[in-house]
Amino acid sequence: MSRATRVIERNFLTYRHTWWIVVTGAVEPLFFLLGARLGIGSLVGGIPVGDGRVVPYATFVAPALLATSAANGVVYDTTFNFFDKLKYQKTYDAMLTTPMSVAAISLGELWWAILRSAVHAVFFVATMAALGLLGSWWAVLALPAVIVVAWGFAGLGLAATTYVKSWQDFDWQQLAWLPMFLLSASFFPLSVYPEAIRWVVRVTPMYQGVALVRQLTLGTVGWSAPLHAAYLVAMGWWGLRHAGRRMDAMLLR
Repeated sequence: MSRATRVIERNFLTYRHTWWIVVTGAVEPLFFLLGARLGIGSLVGGIPVGDGRVVPYATFVAPALLATSAANGVVYDTTFNFFDKLKYQKTYDAMLTTPMSVAAISLGELWWAILRSAVHAVFFVATMAALGLLGSWWAVLALPAVIVVAWGFAGLGLAATTYVKSWQDFDWQQLAWLPMFLLSASFFPLSVYPEAIRWVVRVTPMYQGVALVRQLTLGTVGWSAPLHAAYLVAMGWWGLRHAGRRMDAMLLR
């Protein structure tokens, strides 16, 4: 981990002069949130949340936007940026001429992506609080939950990128991401889907993050919350280990 912090430090120094990229990454999801609160939210009625309560549409959608923006941010860092440094900039080849190890590199890149996502999440949660979209004191755990979501998708992103051979291969990523984003109960309750589709949705990674964060911000925490978290933690751990093995074969052959 001590060597992994050097990778984080390197990335931080790289972004010193392009800090506006981090800022725009934090601002973009807020436009979606404001759109749901001030735009479409005024056209949609209340949404039942399973405990007898009916909440405004914006309150229902906001935690899903928080989870999906966290996942999208780390996926971008661990796919496009990671691939560029791995295949074209040869950043990791240079790092390996030092005492740095492949495991430290992959861990450092994973935590860098998570840190960026956490910064964005702080702005997002603060905006939710200002707009009155937090319905429970459980919401104090929303930020740790976002880190769990980011961990899971960062590991998955690293592992998937080790199989990418050209920029065109990222079209497959978009093909997988868009249906998962739309079919994650982000914008509609799970109950509106046909029964067969519900089972498919329940096993997707994005649904785990949406369901976990939504339970915390709405105060509807149930027995499934630890299962959602465990799913994401296991996915991130598997992705990190798998990416490390793949990078060993690619960089140390």
